[in-house]
Amino acid sequence: MPVPEIIPSGEALGATVKGLDLAAPIAEAEVDTVLRALGAYSVLRFPDQSLTTADLRNFSARFGELEINVANAFQEPGMPEVMILSNIVKDGRPTGLADAGQGWHTDMSYSKTIAFANVLYGIEIPHRDGRPLGATEFSSMTAAYDGLPEDLKRRLEGKTVLHDFNKFWEMMRREKGSARAPLTEAQRKAKPPVSHPVFLTHPINGRKVLYANPGYSMRINELPEKEGDEILAFLFEHQVRPEYRYRFSWTKGDVLMWENFGTIHNAVADYGPHEHRFIKRCQVAATRFFPEAA
Repeated sequence: MPVPEIIPSGEALGATVKGLDLAAPIAEAEVDTVLRALGAYSVLRFPDQSLTTADLRNFSARFGELEINVANAFQEPGMPEVMILSNIVKDGRPTGLADAGQGWHTDMSYSKTIAFANVLYGIEIPHRDGRPLGATEFSSMTAAYDGLPEDLKRRLEGKTVLHDFNKFWEMMRREKGSARAPLTEAQRKAKPPVSHPVFLTHPINGRKVLYANPGYSMRINELPEKEGDEILAFLFEHQVRPEYRYRFSWTKGDVLMWENFGTIHNAVADYGPHEHRFIKRCQVAATRFFPEAA
């Protein structure tokens, strides 16, 4: 069996993995290779893939329990673990959830069991003048932690941050022109606000990461509101410094996988409604690493 080739991006994050056909069952040794690469590079591109929806689900499930989104929006029929991300409208109805322009965030930080990885499969990618649109940006929360002032690291050690799914959902409705309906009472009860440490130890590489993001983080629980708000504002600005970032440009057939412990991400909204983007996504919960939280 050929050993996959891993080619670093040369940026703060990111690598390309060649030599893995994700439509075929992968061996445990290959799972370990992917895990080690995620620990080293955080964001992995698997180019030139040709997958069915079941292939995408099966590959993703090798890394942990798959999340079924609380909003129940735009799931693959018969496979609720697979979400459709799309700006395509057919017969007056959207075919998927528009994910671009959401701002920086970390998926599932609002859950008791946080996310390990996202796995996205690019089926239709918009282009203009020969250039791909709809890039996905990442920022390294390992680098962000390392770059914090030492006195702030000491100040925040042992502190926790409250995360709320509804914060992000309402921001999309209020600021981004999203047509999504408000969360129902049942949906809000299914995902109540939760708290996580502001600093986590990455379970793969053992390094400290900053685990806060402007999408879902509400407050630092152990600090007075004004002080906590000022620190969060500083963290949100600090964590997207240019030297921490990596911008991924899509090609049709790419599978993009990233780990959520040590990254935040943002989908770039630089394409119009007639420049079609169609992507299928699975979200892997961190049950492999934190089974007690499930």
